[in-house]
Amino acid sequence: MPTIHLVIPFLDEMSTLTTLVERVLAVDWPRGWAVSIILVDDGSGLEARDEARRIAKSNGFVQLLCHDRNLGKGAALRTGFAVAIERADGEDLIGIQDADLEYDPKDLSRFVEVFDDLGSDVDAVFGNRWSEGPNTAIGWIHRFGNRMLTELSNATTGLGLNDMECCFKVFRRDVLREMIPELSESRFAIEPQLAAALARRGANVAEVDVDYEPRSFADGKKIGLRDLASAVTTIIREWFRTRRYRRGLE
Repeated sequence: MPTIHLVIPFLDEMSTLTTLVERVLAVDWPRGWAVSIILVDDGSGLEARDEARRIAKSNGFVQLLCHDRNLGKGAALRTGFAVAIERADGEDLIGIQDADLEYDPKDLSRFVEVFDDLGSDVDAVFGNRWSEGPNTAIGWIHRFGNRMLTELSNATTGLGLNDMECCFKVFRRDVLREMIPELSESRFAIEPQLAAALARRGANVAEVDVDYEPRSFADGKKIGLRDLASAVTTIIREWFRTRRYRRGLE
């Protein structure tokens, strides 16, 4: 049975973690598909870690991995990717889901449908949060920043994405396995690095519109101006890396 392996990094999201896992397990996946969950605790406090252990112990579809200290979202994804790639079969998919309930996991069933419909013509599917305008002030600010980063990324990768920074990304196992050695970012700049690694392979990337309810910084949102600057630096660095890679193919 083909499986989508969802890597879920978290840092102290104790109040949302149980609800999120319940929502993932309740998704109506396309016929023949199953789901497995890899929780990656990126240095949470004792309460959140105990809650994650309880979730994993009570459900055979959930595996818990732990960092002793906070290393960042990118580092947590790399930890989860390594386990997912080892566990997955060739027809399986590997996806990303945040733990903060900004995204509804039911949307991921449509990502799987794209892979079913397009077959080998698609290597990865990204989410797009901006098919409709945001309904909050923080949503508009967030959209503006993401639009700027997406346009810069598109200019260097040629992917033509609408929302490069969207958390929801699903990859074919073999494509992600090829990309792993090129993934080095430990924080949120992993997002443009994933896009650049796909572009270097000439990957076919599709998009799916998703629902999005942004939380505020008071609610625990962790991305900030430091991460914006890091993303820009990463996009430029990956552009030079891609140029060197392509020259090596000539």
